[in-house]
Amino acid sequence: MTRRIKKVAIIGSGIMGSGIACHFANIGVEVLLLDIVPRELTDAEKAKGLTLNDKAVRNRIVNSSLTNALKSKPSPIYQKRFAERISTGNLDDDLAKIKDVDWVMEVVTERLDIKKSVFDQVEKYRTPGTLVTSNTSGIPIKFMNEGRSQDFQENFAVTHFFNPPRYLKLFEVVPGPNCKQEVTDFLMMYGDKFLGKTSVLAKDTPAFIGNRIGIYGIMSLFHVVKEMGLTIEEVDKLTGPVIGRPKSATFRTIDVVGLDTLVHTANGVKDNCPNDEMRDKFVIPDFVNQMMENKWLGSKTRQGFYKRVTGENGKKEILSLDLNTLEYRKKQRAKFATLDLTKSIDNVVDRFKVLVGGKDKAGEFYRKSFASMFAYVQNRIPEISDELYRIDDGLRAGFGWEHGPFQIWDAIGVAAGVELMNNEGYEPAAWVIEMLEKGETAFYTVKNGATYYYDVPAKAQVKKPGQDAFIILDNIRKTNEVWKNSGVVIEDLGDGVINCEFRSKMNTIGGDVLAGINKAIDLAENDFQALVVGNQGANFSVGANIGMIFMMAAEQEYDELNMAIKYFQDTMMRMRYSAIPTIAAPHGMTLGGGCELSMHADKVVAAAETYIGLVEFGVGVIPGGGGSKEMALRAQDLFHQGDVQLNVLQEHFLAIGMAKVATSAYEAFDMNVLQKGKDVVVVNRERQIAEAKKHALLLADAGYTQKPMRKDVLVLGKQALGTFMVGTDSMKASRYISEHDQKIANKLAYVMAGGDLSEPTRVSEQYLLDIEREAFLSLCTERKTLERIQHMLKTGKPLRN
Repeated sequence: MTRRIKKVAIIGSGIMGSGIACHFANIGVEVLLLDIVPRELTDAEKAKGLTLNDKAVRNRIVNSSLTNALKSKPSPIYQKRFAERISTGNLDDDLAKIKDVDWVMEVVTERLDIKKSVFDQVEKYRTPGTLVTSNTSGIPIKFMNEGRSQDFQENFAVTHFFNPPRYLKLFEVVPGPNCKQEVTDFLMMYGDKFLGKTSVLAKDTPAFIGNRIGIYGIMSLFHVVKEMGLTIEEVDKLTGPVIGRPKSATFRTIDVVGLDTLVHTANGVKDNCPNDEMRDKFVIPDFVNQMMENKWLGSKTRQGFYKRVTGENGKKEILSLDLNTLEYRKKQRAKFATLDLTKSIDNVVDRFKVLVGGKDKAGEFYRKSFASMFAYVQNRIPEISDELYRIDDGLRAGFGWEHGPFQIWDAIGVAAGVELMNNEGYEPAAWVIEMLEKGETAFYTVKNGATYYYDVPAKAQVKKPGQDAFIILDNIRKTNEVWKNSGVVIEDLGDGVINCEFRSKMNTIGGDVLAGINKAIDLAENDFQALVVGNQGANFSVGANIGMIFMMAAEQEYDELNMAIKYFQDTMMRMRYSAIPTIAAPHGMTLGGGCELSMHADKVVAAAETYIGLVEFGVGVIPGGGGSKEMALRAQDLFHQGDVQLNVLQEHFLAIGMAKVATSAYEAFDMNVLQKGKDVVVVNRERQIAEAKKHALLLADAGYTQKPMRKDVLVLGKQALGTFMVGTDSMKASRYISEHDQKIANKLAYVMAGGDLSEPTRVSEQYLLDIEREAFLSLCTERKTLERIQHMLKTGKPLRN
């Protein structure tokens, strides 16, 4: 029987429950969110004359929880109206409704007695065959199974989300002893394909995979910090982006998650894993116990390892905790010679050998921490997983690591990792020594574009399952390379489709990238059927290379700048008007020029987590790569729908003027940056390139024909220009915008109105591109524009002047 999930019930509306409910709503599933009935009235309810029998009171807990979740930042929901897919209720009045759902998920407090009580009630109303799962982070399934029917046990598993459910990709699936294999297989598939997660099959052991290893890493680090006398700033410098970890690194992450959460999980492992050889590392250090006693838990108590205060001058500043005195002090700058050696190494994976070879305190720290981590993960096989790749997947998806422990070990070298362990007093596992003796020198290999891993029971390299739905560019870049320069690599994706992958810093679009795009189109038109423009970096593109623009403008090389902007515009128009279909695959930050490129592709296959917008106002210019033209064109394409033409144009004008950035791909549809009926969204980013290829082939197979450039764009001329300029005058007079802001807005108004034409007129795209370029260049002559660009280059933040 094919199982379909149309409706789910989430029992427990706390932070996790409401977040999970929102994410199911994100993917189009109807959700019933339930919680307990309050036992007493609030003062506000008493003032209104309500009683405990009123529905508003009975659903107060669930409604309040969901409302708070929807207000939280970052938002748990892709688009506000998706929350309409969630209905709320309480366990006394509405639990019987679970008979109509396809999946019941328990997300109540971590107490076995409460969970068992919930399952008692679920048994009364669920339809046989309905999935039942728990989001527990560690209560053994055998205890939750006690007293349950056979059908319940056969359809019961743990499905463990990480918080926040929308953003963290780990989805641990832990089947119970009597869970049917088809249920496990379904949950693994659903997490990947529908929820957009990395599904990791885990065993029913304390803390499963992600938390068992991740929390060990933090607890082990606590001991290293005290041993080496490191400051929290030094540790966060050493454990952040330089090794492919989030900017929040270690101590900032603990502050965000909550020290109490860390302590609870660590104690759980210590108490329930008596045979863990590193059990002593899970013992809570004295300084952490003191912080717990002081209620210094992090963001939730407004102080933890860091504390935000208001200084004497009224400015906010962040203080750091001295781990020796447990007193807050001003932040200290952390600097290490070893880290300086990695500045020229763009690929994180290539830094690890340099880091462990460091001659300073940083090198010593990395040798100690990596040796400890390698020693721990080697002994978790087969305890928590039979396959080593699941441990790496768990840490990457749950903790935001760019590389898992075994991948880092590979980067250093397996034999070198063994030497690190020996030097720190750790004994290599027998299977690792046996692997090396067999001549296997890596945990992972790549063959024919697929990843293979060393399977410990098989004592051989085995293909990692589940890859057939993915195209992994790292695996095919060398073998399938068609052409490359300093900014792009063009790869053959097979079946007549090539991909243009940006490889510049932060995937900025400069001359080398533009040349690569043009070359890709040339190749596709001559030798292939279609082109995808996509990459698997952290972000699709943060926009044009503003450093290049600044240099040309500062040197007053306006002819060269004009040519560069025209080259950008012409390249965007080639994306739209070529002999082959072009697909853009944006994800993450897709700003400025990255947005313009996406808007000019024949189709966009966007990751759900795409933050896209035309943000050029922040550096004192208007979109000059066709973005201003395109928003005017898209506005006029909506004129026929009956709305007042000027109002439609104004909405598009404000999207640029306010530098709006969509917080999801679905929001981008509301901005008309993505287009309904044409562009599509993929929830799992790992599937994105493969999906883009499918859509490229669909367009090619349908008989794609090159279109002529449009000459029918209706512009409103003076009617729109006058209205917009009155608006900017009013905003300037009210001091909402500066004089320079007004100048930029008026230039944009001129372009989107089609100039100062006396009446609405049909013009060509090229006409709009020409006045767009003219406006862009004129702004580049402004001193205040150069100041804004320079400020952005120095700080990464926009300047208002």
